[in-house]
Amino acid sequence: MFRCSCVTFKSYWEHQYFVSKRIKSSTINLVKYCSSNDHKDNSSQNKRNTHRTCILIGLTLTGAVFFVSHLSEKKNIFQTDNILSQLKKKFVRNDTSIEMKNLPTYTINEVNKHDNIQDGIWIAYKEGVYNITNFVSKHPGGQNMILMAAGSYIDPFWKIFANHNNKETLKILESMRIGNLNSADVYKKIENSYNPYALEPKRSKVLKVNGKQPFCAEPPAPLLIENFITPSDIFYVRNHLPVPIINLENYELEFTVEDEAIKSLTLADIKKYPKYTITSAVMCGGNRRSEMAKAKPLRGLNWNIGAIGNASWSGARLCDVLQDLSIKEEDYNHLQFEGMDTDPSGIAYGASIPIGKGLDPKADVLLAYEMNGEEISLDHGYPIRVIVPGVVGARNVKWLNKIKLSKYESPSQFQQNDYKGFAPSINWDNVDFSKAPAIQEMPVTSAICTPQENSKITINKNGSITVKGYAWSGGGRKIIRVDVTADQGETWHVADLTAQDLNAKESRHYAWTLWSLELPVKKSNESIEIWVKAIDSAYNVQPESFKHIWNLRGFLCNAYHKVKVDLI
Repeated sequence: MFRCSCVTFKSYWEHQYFVSKRIKSSTINLVKYCSSNDHKDNSSQNKRNTHRTCILIGLTLTGAVFFVSHLSEKKNIFQTDNILSQLKKKFVRNDTSIEMKNLPTYTINEVNKHDNIQDGIWIAYKEGVYNITNFVSKHPGGQNMILMAAGSYIDPFWKIFANHNNKETLKILESMRIGNLNSADVYKKIENSYNPYALEPKRSKVLKVNGKQPFCAEPPAPLLIENFITPSDIFYVRNHLPVPIINLENYELEFTVEDEAIKSLTLADIKKYPKYTITSAVMCGGNRRSEMAKAKPLRGLNWNIGAIGNASWSGARLCDVLQDLSIKEEDYNHLQFEGMDTDPSGIAYGASIPIGKGLDPKADVLLAYEMNGEEISLDHGYPIRVIVPGVVGARNVKWLNKIKLSKYESPSQFQQNDYKGFAPSINWDNVDFSKAPAIQEMPVTSAICTPQENSKITINKNGSITVKGYAWSGGGRKIIRVDVTADQGETWHVADLTAQDLNAKESRHYAWTLWSLELPVKKSNESIEIWVKAIDSAYNVQPESFKHIWNLRGFLCNAYHKVKVDLI
């Protein structure tokens, strides 16, 4: 059975040994303070409580300084006294401001008893206890996901899914509060806390961050179309979980039939297969969600038009590897992929595609180890990312750890209860994720990258303005035309297709298309709204409005892109 070691502990703890010399004196001073007779209350019980509390704070501070030192060593910003001072302030509790005096106090052991529907689903978060029984079935992330925290702390999960840390979510949670968490249990939680995002890779400062933990970001729209091939450092990033730390010496890609292992390949083994290179765009299922949200509120990251990128991917064809394993299409229905990124319970990110796509040489599914001619970066899936061209980005699993041949789709939350489309009438009270198929091939879309919304544009001497953008369609369908209008569709102008993959075969046009147009405008207009729509080789065309394609998760956002500008 394959096991991937994600951390080399020896070097880590050797490093901490040297760090410990720095903090030894500070910790001793703190314990001395806790044992001193300077406290006003001299009762034996209060002394014992204070002593225990201070020792706990000291241990917490020690661990915290170990952690901060580990992150700060390379930047030479380690300052023990300042860190200790800040942490002391952080861990001083003010019960009058934290506890709700009109509610009872529960221990974590009492919370533990409420981990099922019959007894009620309780969770603890920070200083509160919450009864979420009636909310479980309405959880946007699916019932199974939230039940992992049933009868326990939800804090560790929200360290992973940090997008919950917003006013709207906390307001919903607070409406279900039934009590206060015993202060001793809160301290236990602080003592055992950790930061799974501590060792994330460095990212380009030009990226617009839509989510910090997990990290999700996109490039500015004008920069996006500067090159036909998107540079790796500005290629959008959509992480669902913390980036795993990879130990390449122990890396193997495991192949299983259901749960029975049949083969494991090292990176070197995979590189022995013929190397293929394809040019393919990868797009997040929620790209342009911010526009759909204007039609009606929805839930999801507020992506603009930059959750797409076009790259050159190189690696072994999945069909070649499966052929070596004598896999027959009629024996299975799905290929399940698992990454090395995991949630607090150890469950990995997963997705699946139909078995036929993986076995088809013309589908060009790659076990990619290079991006734009270089070793694929950590944020984009090092050492192996499965590239499924023409398919939603969520199935292009990063940090690939396992490929399972199965009769069934991936059981992953992200396959079963996410990345699905619904009718506009479906809401969180009546949604049934089992009734909708998982998104695979993406619909035709386009976007205006320049000019941007509300910009001031000078009309040139020919009475026009320059408009540029991208267009793309899933399933290998080629973009055959891009239409642009400045008068609400009364007059359409056909854009020039300035960059396409000219070497792509029929039905294998995976790259995006860049387009440009000198758009005629009336000099008498003070402002205009520019619309764009694309048409693919199957003559699929974008819908005009988001109103009729709205869905509660904000996926498949492919209505006309519309940009308002002022003319000068």
